Amino acid sequence: MKTEVPGPRSRELMKELNGIQNAEAVHFFCNYEESRGNYLVDVDGNRMLDLYSQISSIPIGKALRRGAEFSLSGILFRRMQPGLGCLSALSSILGYSHPSLIKLLQQPQNLSTFVNRPALGILPPENFAEKLRESLLTVAPKGMSQVVTMSCGSCSNENAFKTIFMWYRNKERGRDSVTKEELETCMINQPPGCPDYSMLSFMGGFHGRTMGCLATTHSKAIHKLDIPSLDWPIAPFPKLKYPLDEFVKENEQEEARCLEEVEDLIVKYRKKKKMVAGIIVEPIQSEGGDNHASDDFFRKLRNIARKHGCGFLVDEVQTGGGCTGKFWAHEHWGLDDPADVLSFSKKMMTGGFFHKEEFRPNAPYRIFNTWLGDPSKNLLLAEVINVIRREDLLSNATHAGKVLLAGLLDLQNRYPHLISRARGRGTFCSFDNPNDAIRNKLIVLARNKGVVLGGSGDRSIRFRPTLVFRDHHAHLFLNIFSDILADFK
Repeated sequence: MKTEVPGPRSRELMKELNGIQNAEAVHFFCNYEESRGNYLVDVDGNRMLDLYSQISSIPIGKALRRGAEFSLSGILFRRMQPGLGCLSALSSILGYSHPSLIKLLQQPQNLSTFVNRPALGILPPENFAEKLRESLLTVAPKGMSQVVTMSCGSCSNENAFKTIFMWYRNKERGRDSVTKEELETCMINQPPGCPDYSMLSFMGGFHGRTMGCLATTHSKAIHKLDIPSLDWPIAPFPKLKYPLDEFVKENEQEEARCLEEVEDLIVKYRKKKKMVAGIIVEPIQSEGGDNHASDDFFRKLRNIARKHGCGFLVDEVQTGGGCTGKFWAHEHWGLDDPADVLSFSKKMMTGGFFHKEEFRPNAPYRIFNTWLGDPSKNLLLAEVINVIRREDLLSNATHAGKVLLAGLLDLQNRYPHLISRARGRGTFCSFDNPNDAIRNKLIVLARNKGVVLGGSGDRSIRFRPTLVFRDHHAHLFLNIFSDILADFK
């Protein structure tokens, strides 16, 4: 570490950017060319262990060059020759700028894919279906043979909502044709052409910032303030007590209460003639505070959706891609029919959603926009999936996650006045602080010691490392953070 973060060059650039747009959310500016492995370098030359990975969106990256040195919080590390130290045991991939992905960019046959971005809905390239089969369809969730690509998580969920609404209306319509009245009233935003349907969501959830998604987002007021919204049902999400093994009965009762409220809301809205067409849920509420529920809760929620004829949409924008130790977090539920629709983005390189055959639109242009994703991202994703399998990175996420969580639990025992409710699945870990002021101060202190962390919810710190986060990265963080906690005032 050479300066505080943000340093003078970052502050200068922040001032420049703030003259063009509101840049108050910017933490610091980065030098991605110099970033190596799980280490992010800023424009002031500070090299930091990145445990936030661009808000959970970097899957894999580049190896340290043999012999390369770097310093973190006063500790000198070297990429050693085999047999000369712990770093030699690492695989050939670490963090930013993975060489396999760079190689894809350098191959002449891929140049057109990166230069010519097509309007995929009307003029896809010859190999588009082939590349979907080589990438997304190799990791398709159970029961889902259809996939539509998008550009981000919000537009993925927004179009997943539309898919569910159209499916629900077709169920109601049966074999009847669309009426003249429906065609006319939809143009003025009135029923029956625009039916009064809703999506049920959960308090604490985050599903995006577009208009429909924002109606299902309930994590921070600043996301929603001043934006008109929709009268859609909001159910409570379980607030589990920790340690889990000490509060089994209380947590079972809490989950039962929330599930009962879900059913009550579906019935209540049905009586109001506002049919709940679908339910959206995250396997772990990510922006809202890393809120977990048991696998049994989600199995029962799935049954409720099926019982009431609601489409079941699982939002894996942040949990998908392997960070929980399985490629999709919902796989932990152990269901053969886990969802009707599943949305993704971030670590998947592209946005989009999978869905069952029965949810397929019955006409062109119903799920449509100019880009519908980007073929170059599918090309990158195929290689990411190859690396995940070749390097057994799902097992790595499980093992490294256990090391990280065990260390967090130890810190919790030593500093219970600062850390509570340590929790996690794979490397998708978090803990709570007493309040947001202490949380924010700890994040800044960690950053100035060379560790990038992220906040979550009102008072949580979350961990979102890359899939190549190893045991020694966990130990390095835990040593640094232990010193921060010991000196905290």
